[in-house]
Amino acid sequence: MTSIVVVGSINLDVACSCERFPGPGETVPGDRIAYGRGGKGANQAAAAARAGAATTFIGAVGDDGARVLDSLGDVDLRVTRVPGPTGTAVITVDGRGENTIVVVPGANALLSLTDDDRRVVADADVLLMQSEVPVPVVLDAARAARAGGTTVILNPSPVRDLPDELWSLVDVVVVNESEASASASHLARIPTVVTTFGANGAALRSPDGEFRVDGIAVDVVDTTGAGDAFTGTLAASWDLPPAERLARANTAGARATTVAGA
Repeated sequence: MTSIVVVGSINLDVACSCERFPGPGETVPGDRIAYGRGGKGANQAAAAARAGAATTFIGAVGDDGARVLDSLGDVDLRVTRVPGPTGTAVITVDGRGENTIVVVPGANALLSLTDDDRRVVADADVLLMQSEVPVPVVLDAARAARAGGTTVILNPSPVRDLPDELWSLVDVVVVNESEASASASHLARIPTVVTTFGANGAALRSPDGEFRVDGIAVDVVDTTGAGDAFTGTLAASWDLPPAERLARANTAGARATTVAGA
């Protein structure tokens, strides 16, 4: 069984649905509101665990954190509690299942690693990270992983400036089309790059060759968290041949769009 450590964000999601997104200064009626657990780090950890990996999540929550930790199932939690609110994401979903998201970092901005956290990272098979926690934390975790021979997977979302040292420590990058464009100057030197194309499938370029899977036709309800389901499942499948891990991740991402919420 692959062992994965996810260092990343955990949020309270506040999601509402409407037929179409409002324009600037416009009010439109909504028909549903829901509260749940989100954050790219927690989403990817949950996906990895459900895909069969022994998964540890390292993150931070605020005084109200209990409401988001109960839903992480079989994930081993190494969560710091800090004063103030847990991170929050406000999500709007339109009638086509597309979404807009505003994220307030909250406790995620206060995350830091302990020496024990670094040892856990160094002992894992895979380290999985995103860009919703402070860049120094991401770099700290990547250094610990490299020291322990752990495979480093980075999902640089949301796109932000990342130091050259971090890119040099990354083995695998997972990006969508817009992220690939924004990070193009760095991706050429990354050994393995996985690019997702939404409904049009995904591609993987690695030393073992190039692989492509087509999109899977599903009845889309909500695309929130679909990329995280893809990425977490990809990490959990890292011991499989490249074509198989890509196909498995692609299936998970497609299935995630058939239900509401992350």
